[in-house]
Formats: sequence, C-alpha cells, structure tokens
Amino acid sequence: MRVSLNLIGRCIISCIFVFLTQFALSIVPRFFAAYSLLIQLPLSALILLILLVTGKVCRRFLGVYASAPALVFFNVLFIWVVYIVILRKVISPLMGIVLNGEVVILIIGLYIILSSDPGFVTNRSSCSDDRSENSSPEVEVHFEVNCLHKSGISYNLNNDPAAEAKKRNDGSFSSRRARYCKSCKAYVKGFDHHCPAFGNCIGQRNHVLFMVLLVGFVITEASYVMESFKFATKFQILDETGQETSLSENLIISTMLFCLLQVLWQVVFLTWHIYCACVNIRTDEWINWKKYPEFQIIVPTQPGLSSDGRRFRNPYNKGVLCNLKDFLASEE
Repeated sequence: MRVSLNLIGRCIISCIFVFLTQFALSIVPRFFAAYSLLIQLPLSALILLILLVTGKVCRRFLGVYASAPALVFFNVLFIWVVYIVILRKVISPLMGIVLNGEVVILIIGLYIILSSDPGFVTNRSSCSDDRSENSSPEVEVHFEVNCLHKSGISYNLNNDPAAEAKKRNDGSFSSRRARYCKSCKAYVKGFDHHCPAFGNCIGQRNHVLFMVLLVGFVITEASYVMESFKFATKFQILDETGQETSLSENLIISTMLFCLLQVLWQVVFLTWHIYCACVNIRTDEWINWKKYPEFQIIVPTQPGLSSDGRRFRNPYNKGVLCNLKDFLASEE
C-alpha cells in the first residue's frame, strides 16, 4: 500500500512538473515572437535546462521525486491534448488518423517496454547484495566472474583467440555478456544501459523494442512538428512581429519547439544505437571496456610513456550483416 501511494505521489508530481514545463516554454513565443525559430529554439533548450536543474535541486534538498516514465507519458499526453483541442481542426482527416494512431502506439509501447524483461539473470540475488558500489575495476571483474560461474555462465579471463572462436560457434561466447545494472541491482544479459525515461534496463530481450519505440517517437514528433508548422504558417503566427498572440497560438509554437528539440537529440541517440548494432557492441561495453577482459589486448609499453599497455578490441564484431542478424534474432 505504501509503495502504491509513493508511486501515485510521484505521478502527481510528474504531472505538475510537465504542466509547469510546457507553460514555461510557452513564454518563449509569447515574449520573443519577433525572433526567428532559430533564436527561439535555443531559448527553449535553455528553459528546459533550467527546469531540469531545478528538478534535481528539489529532489536533493526537498526530497521531492518525480517518475521519469510518468514525465514521458504526461508530455505525450499534453501534446496530444494540444493537437485534439487546437491543431486537429485545421489538418486533414487522414493526417489526424495517422497522428492519433502514432500516439496510441507510443503509449502502448511505453507500457510494454516498462513491463518487459530485458534479460535478467536469475540465481544472483546473493551476489548482487554483496557487491560493493565503490569497488575498483579489477575487483569488479573478479566479482563478476565469480557470480557468472555461480549462475552457470562461463567467463574466461584469458584472451585466447582460438578459445574465443570456439565459443562464438557454440553460442557460449555471447552468453557471458551479462552485465550488472546498479539501478536495478541485477545482472542483465546483453546489458546496454539503464533507461530512466522508460523505467527499465535495455538488454538482450528488449533492445530491438527500445529502438523501434525510439523510431516511433522520432516519427510522431516529426509529424507533429510538420503539422504545427503548417498551422503557424497558415495563420501567419510566425509573421506577427510585435503583435500579442493568444495562449493557443503560443502553445502550438512551444510544443513544436519542444518536439523539435526531442527529435534532434533522439536522432543522434538512435544513430548511436544503429552503429552499436552494426559493430555488435553495447553502450556499457563501449564506455567501461577496461572492466571487461575480452575487450582488452595487452601491448608492450614503451619506456617514458604513461600507457597502461591495454588497447581496445571488439571480439564480438563478425561483420555488419552477421552483427545485425544476431541483433535482430530473438534469444532466450
């Protein structure tokens, strides 16, 4: 019961924060209508950054917590309401059906990925409880090896190319890519990263779903940007220099700028994940490769250099086509 009340409280805080954010963004077209969208866009980004810092301050000093998935949901809902109340009246019925369908699919996708199993490894509760948060990379490597052996997953610390080639063929090579998520306090097969926005780890079993959902967000937001821009052009909102605009017109422009900002960073994020799929590497492995022995190759150090003698290599890269086939294949 206490958990439910805590969740409800976080959702209410998230809803309030979304309303404050969206109406704060509407200040930009209200007071900077004489400036172009290229000026209004960074101003909107600045307001979002200020609100983000404010949210972190409230969480740290006031103990007020929001829910990241709820923030995503209420932002989608707010933009959907703006579309239904204002934008729907001036766009074509076909485009209206498309936008409504895209939003519904996004909401369903959010629920699915929030409740999905990313590939949690069982029989590790005792290992997770004993793990030290401040341990060195070397200690973490040996801790992870011991836990993997307890779970029945082989993990060879020796960089033997012949042994690795054999493991690629029999499938045990990829099974050892179970990494520890500090947010979930659990090991996840094919762990890529923990996504606060979707409230779940992204791993072997939901990585494809994550990318499909990310594509869905980009398409939906881009559709909204195009239709809201048509609305602003039709009613000459962007040409009204020095004239006072209505709240509905401000909301159309501010939500368009908000969606445009989302599209910009999401396209970059999606491009990164496509690259990772093509070379068969996870975000966590790319960042923390020094923690994982199979990504290290020892090279002789030269006198006078501060290098530790370790170089990066990707033993999982089997070529773009094979990598994409492995990525798209459903694995148990």
